[in-house]
Amino acid sequence: MSYQEPEFLPWDGRRVPLTFVAGYLGAGKTTLINQLLRSADRPIAVIVNDMGEINIDARLIRKHSGDTIELTDGCVCCSSIDGFGAAFDMIRARETPPDHVVVELSGVAEPARMIPWGRSAGFKLDGVMTLAAADQFLELVERMDIGGTVAEQIRAADVLALTKTDLVRPEEREMVRRRLSEISPGVPIVEAQDPTVPTMLLQIGGRRPGAEIVIPEPTLFDRHEVGRIAIPDPTTLADINALLDRLPADVMRAKGIAAGADGERWAIQVVGRRRQVAQLAEVESEPPTDLVTIALPELASGDCR
Repeated sequence: MSYQEPEFLPWDGRRVPLTFVAGYLGAGKTTLINQLLRSADRPIAVIVNDMGEINIDARLIRKHSGDTIELTDGCVCCSSIDGFGAAFDMIRARETPPDHVVVELSGVAEPARMIPWGRSAGFKLDGVMTLAAADQFLELVERMDIGGTVAEQIRAADVLALTKTDLVRPEEREMVRRRLSEISPGVPIVEAQDPTVPTMLLQIGGRRPGAEIVIPEPTLFDRHEVGRIAIPDPTTLADINALLDRLPADVMRAKGIAAGADGERWAIQVVGRRRQVAQLAEVESEPPTDLVTIALPELASGDCR
């Protein structure tokens, strides 16, 4: 990964704290970002992977332009679809700096590779929070294909947040906590159900003592394949479930929108073996009806069979 700093220092040389949110596919990063935007008591900027996943009340949107949403409370939400450089440039171009910048990394990103961005012009790295889903972490971290990526995300953290604890028994939750501590000793572990966790994103206070930036060597499994499956419009719940049943076994993550004959819309979420199809209460625009999938490279066929 490489980047080129701009020649100018924005905001009279002031550096804005920047926090990375990491975690494997389905760990709950977007949910945490949504909670942060709802509870923010100061102007923050958020860089996300998919603007369509951000749930913002239309009444709170002051301006929506391209890949940027400005809220009435001074917060701004930008997409990283054109790369981190473009997203950071959008924030640097603002006349008034935000109080804090939060960056949602992709589910397959290794934070160590992204940390140099947190030291680019106009920003200072405040820390890394990595999320781990209690219901799938122990399985993922032991897998030969993706376990290295999952472990690197944990090692890079200044704070670990355990999510989806309601889906496991107390003894399994403790097993997850012990495994996290084995991988990254001494790093504090919080549970994402704690209502103070979103504000912790803004209060990490710098890299933990002794934290080293070790950029992992690329492996075959760094190259996750992204595919897109068109969903007929309209469709039915039965057809949606049949489509999900036919997904290849190598698909690690899938999400999308489907439309019914009577105007209803369903949000589709797949994480490993877990799936959820939920009806959307209200849709103001007409999102595309398709399913985006993320699969492992050596098995991905790009087809739904």
